[in-house]
Amino acid sequence: MPRASVRRKIAIATWRAPRESRLYARMAVDASAVLAHCRRLQQEHGVRVSPGLVVGLAFQRGIEQVPAFHHRVVFGRLVPFAAHDVAFAVDIEGGLDLAPWKVRDVDTKTLVEVARELEAGAARLRARQDRAYETTSGIARLVPWFLLRPVLMVASLLNGGIGVKAFGQPAHPLGSLMVTNIGSFGLDEGYVAQVPLARTPLYVCVGAVQDAPMAVDGEVVVRPRLVMTATADHRIVDGAHAAQLATLVRGYLADPASLDAKFALSAQQDTAAAPAPTAAGPGPS
Repeated sequence: MPRASVRRKIAIATWRAPRESRLYARMAVDASAVLAHCRRLQQEHGVRVSPGLVVGLAFQRGIEQVPAFHHRVVFGRLVPFAAHDVAFAVDIEGGLDLAPWKVRDVDTKTLVEVARELEAGAARLRARQDRAYETTSGIARLVPWFLLRPVLMVASLLNGGIGVKAFGQPAHPLGSLMVTNIGSFGLDEGYVAQVPLARTPLYVCVGAVQDAPMAVDGEVVVRPRLVMTATADHRIVDGAHAAQLATLVRGYLADPASLDAKFALSAQQDTAAAPAPTAAGPGPS
């Protein structure tokens, strides 16, 4: 019988019958532009950019414009997150275990920069070189199952709520957005169960890209289709917020280059503000 992973032990200790409201949503898009953008970035920069990563950034960029999603509940009050950190699920040991890698301050980074950080972080997790994950795993292995739930409740208050380092984990270990890519396992779609201790308000699940009939300009054509689902904390956001975010995400995925538009604009402004070089005069005779 295979041994249970640490993640599975933590899940058993934390998840229970739902007591709080959840908001679920599903969206399917034509992934042609996303796939082309991923190929172009890989050719130009030599880093793998997955559709799941593009979707994650599309949601994060949208959250910047719909800040209602950027809050957590602490002592019955809505408290904003201080930074736009995004966690991406990484499979370990061929899917036997799962761990998050959090990319900090994603709002200040380009898609390629996030891809490089995620690639390096995933390698560290799989090589068992990440101290935070290894410390937490060690604690979870040692604590008896009947004590793990109260320990995790304390961790929820300290890590996810107040926002301090505890039990080996940094503050807000899953950030304000968690992205998991089940498409890498060939699954078309699925819904993510929220992790109560993290107090993360939004989870996004990205399915596999599959050819499917789609309506384009009044005609039915076969296009690569990408299905995304979201699980949100209904205490924090409502359907109107979800609709606003979905509209923004659709726009970003139709034009993935726009994910880095603000960085291109900043570079243009810096160039325009730079003083023009002065012409060199004749040297001394």
